[in-house]
Amino acid sequence: MVAKWLKPSAWVLEPAQSTLAPTSRWSNKDMDPVPVHLRTWTTWNYVAYWISDAANLPAWELASSMLAIGLNWRQALAAIAVGHTIIAVVMVLNGTVGARLHVGFPILNRSSFGFWFSYFSVISRVILALFWFGIQTYSGSECVDQMIQAIWPSAVRIPNHLSSSAGITTRGMMCYFIYWVIQFPIMLISPQRIRYFFLFKAMIVPAAWLSILIWAMVKVPPSISLANQHASVSGSALVWAWFSSMNSALGNYATLAVNIPDFTRYAKNEQAQYIQAILIPTLFTLTGFVGIAVTSVGQVLYGQTLWDPTTLIAHWDRAPKFFAALSYLIATLGTNISANSLSAANDMMVLFPKYINIRRGQILCAILGGWALAPWEILASAPGFLNFMSGYTIFLGPFAGIMVADYWLVHKCKVDVPAMYDHKGRYRYWHGLNWRVAVALLFSVFPSFPGLISSINPAVDVGKSIHVFDIAWLYGFFTAGSLHWSLSTLFPARETFMESAVMEISESENDTDSASVNSKREV
Repeated sequence: MVAKWLKPSAWVLEPAQSTLAPTSRWSNKDMDPVPVHLRTWTTWNYVAYWISDAANLPAWELASSMLAIGLNWRQALAAIAVGHTIIAVVMVLNGTVGARLHVGFPILNRSSFGFWFSYFSVISRVILALFWFGIQTYSGSECVDQMIQAIWPSAVRIPNHLSSSAGITTRGMMCYFIYWVIQFPIMLISPQRIRYFFLFKAMIVPAAWLSILIWAMVKVPPSISLANQHASVSGSALVWAWFSSMNSALGNYATLAVNIPDFTRYAKNEQAQYIQAILIPTLFTLTGFVGIAVTSVGQVLYGQTLWDPTTLIAHWDRAPKFFAALSYLIATLGTNISANSLSAANDMMVLFPKYINIRRGQILCAILGGWALAPWEILASAPGFLNFMSGYTIFLGPFAGIMVADYWLVHKCKVDVPAMYDHKGRYRYWHGLNWRVAVALLFSVFPSFPGLISSINPAVDVGKSIHVFDIAWLYGFFTAGSLHWSLSTLFPARETFMESAVMEISESENDTDSASVNSKREV
């Protein structure tokens, strides 16, 4: 019996005729364009989604950790507002494509990168989503730790049997496992139904965080906690610290700016997701203010910059500690599923469509992202957190820029959806690679590498080139987008240009493809 399940053939998905792919090898039901009856997300679903998603620990930690590197609260809040305004525009531009064509990021990317080269961006994003999944899971485990301490204060005396170099204690590992077990079954909810969990989170978490904000302002009035706060850096150091913080704000949702079609593909119409342009900068700036205000109060009360809110509530009495930690736990659950596990699942599904659908992809994400990585090391300090946030934007900025330029400027919204599923179709370019995109990536990614290296190892002096890294997302987005547009104008890939968009295979082609698929299955 065990030997049977060890065979790859035992894990082959139940054959289902693909709508667009030439054979079932290249697609499955979850990869195909979303059928009309499954396009269920309305404007209010996106409102609930973003209210719930803005209430997340990384957004809180991002804001408050800026105080730790020398900014005052006004400068930090400005960096958050500007960064999220920019990312909101990109989110709507890429989200509209998904809402129009009803396909996800990994499929859409084939029209710009080329069928085979698109796997580079997919694999890169899988790795990033897995890292983020681990980070959020660790943040959730800290919530579990505080809840357990609130119920059983003696839990703090659980002996540690792990080495100091592990970056986590025995109690921490226990809490990490408990949170992972709580999270796992929620991950298995379908994309169509998960919106109800977002609605639940949108009602519970903001109310809890508003209560925490009120507590903070009553405990220490803003005239004391905020009014006298000054930046600890000045001059050019202040300018680049602000740009680095804004870049981190961009990096906070740089992944979702690329893969937002994975969610907008379920929209009832493209107008349903336009509300994101207003919601994202407003909600994340408010979340940032809550983080800054509460952290500033922590500085006054406890004499420390407690950028991790679960560390701050450790000073509270048992009842408020429990309910605050519970709100953080719910916040983390929703964000981890929407921004990380579903994204990773969509990407892994494209890599192995014969074996992986969205549900199996999420299971793999839970195992690989939950245990193969060490998120507790990334979150060991505020500078380390910012370095990680900024670091991966050197890839995501260019990806987003290329996607925007290709659909809106190069192809002017006229794309061939069926060809995105055909490895021999019009988006094959040169052996599956669009060399224009490769050149754009070369000039948009590599200039940021010296700064990335220096941020990881400050002993490496790279001079003023480190400043390119401080604005890595903006530099990558505009450089890659403009280069791709320019090269596509000077050296057009004429086989990809069309008079109008093609959304489905013609009836005659569909009959031929169906016969081909059926014959292959019979074999």
